Amino acid sequence: MDIFAVIGLFFGITMILIGQAMEGGNIGQLLQITAAFIVLGGTSGAVILSFPPKTLASAVKILKDVFMPPNVDFEALISEIGGFATKARKEGIISLEKEANNATDSLLTLGLGAVADGTDPTLVREMLENQIEQLENHVNNAAKVFESFGGYSPTLGIIGAVMGLIQVMQNLSDPSKLGAGIAVAFVATIYGLFAANLVMIPISTRIKFIYQNVFLYKNIILEGVLSIQAGESPVLIERKLRSFILDEKKDERING
Repeated sequence: MDIFAVIGLFFGITMILIGQAMEGGNIGQLLQITAAFIVLGGTSGAVILSFPPKTLASAVKILKDVFMPPNVDFEALISEIGGFATKARKEGIISLEKEANNATDSLLTLGLGAVADGTDPTLVREMLENQIEQLENHVNNAAKVFESFGGYSPTLGIIGAVMGLIQVMQNLSDPSKLGAGIAVAFVATIYGLFAANLVMIPISTRIKFIYQNVFLYKNIILEGVLSIQAGESPVLIERKLRSFILDEKKDERING
């Protein structure tokens, strides 16, 4: 689990509630079911209207990656590709036909299988790049769902505020109803801004950031498969693939 994602979410919520308490307020003042229906329900409807069911389902499934990111082990992958390269050099490319099924990644299985079948290198590259592009589109579309929620919710918050003020104006002669209308007006705005800036937009940003490593992982596979097909030495292949992660390791040393 990515503890920093959990910390970030709860830290933001906690600071808002502490600020509310310091101003003499309480949590109950922020709990307005009417405002929640208007803002969260209305925004959900707008998002459902904007995207096809398949994309919405993908967004729900990918949400878990925010807190439990995909495991990406570059060193293990490079060693695995080096092992396949060694076998191909000793026993020939055709030997990878059976070994491909034991690969830890489906893209690697596809690439090695195509190489073992004698597929033209250009076609192999196109096949693998197409798979990577599809994954990128899948992730980007899922992230757009959360971006859209973050874009719509402040506007729905304003709609909720206007609706609350309409109720206030209609009940100016009845002071007992003014408080409820004003509460809905202001809390609806808070809900819209809260959902956008503390939850949905950060989730979208984090999804994109997390999958940068996944895309790098897939591109290492692409380069590794093509290098094996080109007959390069296992040592050269591993050295070349490690160059993809040099910058990442450098950043880790600086930050550490």
